[in-house]
Amino acid sequence: MNLLEHLNQVNDVPVTSVHDAAFAPYGRIVRGYDFSELIRYMEEKTEIPENGNVYLASVSDMEKFPVVEQIRNSFYGEMEIQVGYCNGRNTTYNGFEYHKGSEINVAVTDFMLVLGHVWEIKDNTYRVEDAKVFFVEKGTAIEMYQTTLHLSPCRVTDGGFKGVVILPKGTNTPLEHKGPAREAEAELLLQKNKWVIAHPEREPLIRQGAHPGLLGKNKELKY
Repeated sequence: MNLLEHLNQVNDVPVTSVHDAAFAPYGRIVRGYDFSELIRYMEEKTEIPENGNVYLASVSDMEKFPVVEQIRNSFYGEMEIQVGYCNGRNTTYNGFEYHKGSEINVAVTDFMLVLGHVWEIKDNTYRVEDAKVFFVEKGTAIEMYQTTLHLSPCRVTDGGFKGVVILPKGTNTPLEHKGPAREAEAELLLQKNKWVIAHPEREPLIRQGAHPGLLGKNKELKY
């Protein structure tokens, strides 16, 4: 039995490979770039915390690799980007975020992603049961479209997960000006280019000011 089959056996929701056609509305596999130097850096220079996750939006050493300039010039059409990472031991949904611009994830280890669509948000709430779970195999690079709801990966081993995160520059950094809300979406704005719906039980996100709009049980994925 392979890992994907095992994940489907131990979970009560389907876990689908990002190579499956079902992933198409959420994103695509990124091909044509060699991410091996970034992956090697992640394996050798970054750690998985004992508890929770660690996220760094921009790591200057990672941004020096030639593939980053290729991504900036070609994939993002010469827009400024940042390269960082998310490592951790997460197993629960916790909430969802989205950005105005695509995100690239490079799986340094196998992990799962819980994804949704922005058009499924109703009155700044989102239902847990509307989300879908996808498996990302080690070494795979994916684009998640700006309409795709996502948050931290979920681990598939006791050891945790590691992933490269590439985004438009400035994303997930502190806001400088948060003016009056001009429409309902503004309630979800938490950081620069980061709109968030959190589960009410996810206290760290709520304390940061995230909108508690995730409805249903804060589901945990097994492995």
